[in-house]
Amino acid sequence: MGWRWWGRPRCVAKVEINGVINGAMRKRVLNALKIVKTRKYPALLVRIDSPGGTVGDSQEIYSALRDLQSQTHIVASFGNIAASGGVYIGMGAPHIMANPGTVTGSIGVILRGNNLEALLKKIGVSFKVVKSGPYKDILAFDRELTPAEQQILQQLIDVSYQQFVTTVATARRLPIEQVQAFADGRIFTGEQARDLGVVDRLGTEEDARRWACELAGLDPERTPVRTITGRPRSPLARLSNQALPWEYAGIPLWLYSP
Repeated sequence: MGWRWWGRPRCVAKVEINGVINGAMRKRVLNALKIVKTRKYPALLVRIDSPGGTVGDSQEIYSALRDLQSQTHIVASFGNIAASGGVYIGMGAPHIMANPGTVTGSIGVILRGNNLEALLKKIGVSFKVVKSGPYKDILAFDRELTPAEQQILQQLIDVSYQQFVTTVATARRLPIEQVQAFADGRIFTGEQARDLGVVDRLGTEEDARRWACELAGLDPERTPVRTITGRPRSPLARLSNQALPWEYAGIPLWLYSP
């Protein structure tokens, strides 16, 4: 089972978050974090290289990391890009390191729809809609938003945005007003993020690993890293764990840096 000391593995666990954050990734990462918790790894390195993703999935991974803090020393390492939902997840780690040139930030929420009304009229296509309520086809692609729909969606965005800002402010121990000053969707480098208080230190993934070792009282020169994938072992289980089309039905909110 690996290196152990008094029932705990004598190694650093590593969980990778690569690519867009979605339902399939959430399942894998939550399973990996459950393994880290069950096996009582003394330290966890979370490597984040993601432009962001869906709100709910980002929030669930963040919550799992936050809950794990009481048991395991956690260091997040920002890679090439750790933006929007990647930042949200990173807030679940009490210690964050980024490369000087990491692209990060993009703190905000986006909801995007398409209006193809003019094109549909040009090719002679129209829709007949029967609905249970006036807002059931909100963001329909064959018409403009009504003012009332615009207000509903803006309120939705504002609530999710405030959740994001509050999470960053709480995790980084910053005044909400200070976070709001740079949480306007802009991106910034890892170096700028450190100056803003979003990350603690600048360094590589190896530097983050050594930091995690030091926090856990492990020898950085001799302590290995074990990557926990969280994927099902059998091909059949892996196939059954894939995201299904209806998981994305409805209107997804995105914490995403386009």
